[in-house]
Amino acid sequence: MKQVETDIAVFGSGTAGLTAAVAAAERGAKVTIIEKAATTGGTGNMGMGPFAVESRLQRQKNITLTREEAFKIFMDYTHWRVDARLVSNYINKSADTIEWLEKMGVVWGGVESYVRGSYATHHQVLPPGGRAGTPMSASAMMKCLTDTANELGVKFYLKTQVKNLTKENGKITGLIAEDESGETIQVKAKAVIIATGGFGDNPEWIKKYTPYEWGKDLFSVRVPGMTGEGIRMAWEVGAGAEGMNMELVCTPGMPTTAMAEGITDSAGMLAAMFSPVTPAFGQPNLMVNLLGERFMNEAEMGNTTFLANAVARQKNRCAFIIFDGATAKHYVENGWDWLSAILPSVKIDDFNAEVKKVIEQGNNSIFAANSLDELANKTGINAANLKKTVEEYNKACETGRDEIFHKRPLYLRTVKQPNFYAGRAFPSAYGSLGGIKINHRTEVITKNHEIIPGLYAAGTDACSIYGDSYVFVLPGNTMGFALNSGRIAGENAVEYIKSRG
Repeated sequence: MKQVETDIAVFGSGTAGLTAAVAAAERGAKVTIIEKAATTGGTGNMGMGPFAVESRLQRQKNITLTREEAFKIFMDYTHWRVDARLVSNYINKSADTIEWLEKMGVVWGGVESYVRGSYATHHQVLPPGGRAGTPMSASAMMKCLTDTANELGVKFYLKTQVKNLTKENGKITGLIAEDESGETIQVKAKAVIIATGGFGDNPEWIKKYTPYEWGKDLFSVRVPGMTGEGIRMAWEVGAGAEGMNMELVCTPGMPTTAMAEGITDSAGMLAAMFSPVTPAFGQPNLMVNLLGERFMNEAEMGNTTFLANAVARQKNRCAFIIFDGATAKHYVENGWDWLSAILPSVKIDDFNAEVKKVIEQGNNSIFAANSLDELANKTGINAANLKKTVEEYNKACETGRDEIFHKRPLYLRTVKQPNFYAGRAFPSAYGSLGGIKINHRTEVITKNHEIIPGLYAAGTDACSIYGDSYVFVLPGNTMGFALNSGRIAGENAVEYIKSRG
């Protein structure tokens, strides 16, 4: 058995783990990272950037949102069902974290609102050699954090699987791991920080701990390796469980076959999910459930969390965006009603031909038909109710008055002219949320709020600050929480070690 002694052992090298390691090493701690993957960065390599408020970038753009305002927005949104001290610590630290990362070499492409109805808090990371307007990639930030960790003497054990945490006299004393050769490594540490990225790649846990069943009524991104082992090991040493859910989003027209077949790499995911016509199914057109009934103001679907929540209440957690040939022609000639920071904006010459192509390529969530009856038959929507709903909706479009949901006339487009198109929507998710109960210092606590000395958790494993819905009104939150909770964990772990003499 190999013996390793360190001050702080960090379990995972994603956004929170790297940040925790750098924060601790800056304060003079000897830090060791144990990572089962072959590379660092984890889910952070697939992100675009974090939340922050009162940053230099926001001041430059005259974005006047304050920490006080952001805190009130956050707590009003969650109805104060979350740890207010933890939220406050996170928000108050966020601007300093942006500058902290800049000093490591992170270059920001800008700060955006990201989704409709949200505030400009999403700080987008430029890829190496990129410039404003190019696709954002937080993988550059992960590289800066990794390089800084190496410069500070952080020791990395990659391709190494943690087996369990060790605990003596009520205190965490390290962990046991196994490297790729099968050799057991005993890491003796004065503190351990868990940052393993959640359980988004564990369908069994999703079914057990959330209201969803992956591949049936949830088609979420599954980042390989995010199976919840850090959460499980924390529970094994007495940690309480808290806030387990999914970071729900919804993208109408997403091919569920691609998700169910396990396409998990970022390039493959993007190729499977997005085509030139995909943005058409994210526009605020008529939306119905399988009963053929409207169920929301479609103009609210620009916030994908709100859309996912509404769709999740429907029969089979399923809904359809519907529009006709006249609307498709309008998009070809004039562009989309809404633009997205993620979905492509590509000129289309023949909309029907492009739809036919994506259907032939296997997208099972986009449909085209010559009549409403045919569309109902292909989608499974109740045909009689669909025709009644379309008739009522067309009257609303013609009068400019939506008496049901009061949708703005700007987004009221009739559904009359073949072809008829539908994009199916299921709840999706960027990953899991929560699992390990922590306090505002990121110390792991039991269900009775007793601190487990020497154990900290950060990032997705402990992200239970959203209540029942991801706070998409302040975008960039999951990465922002990972960065800032990681820093808080690293700093407090060093203070804990110093307090022990």
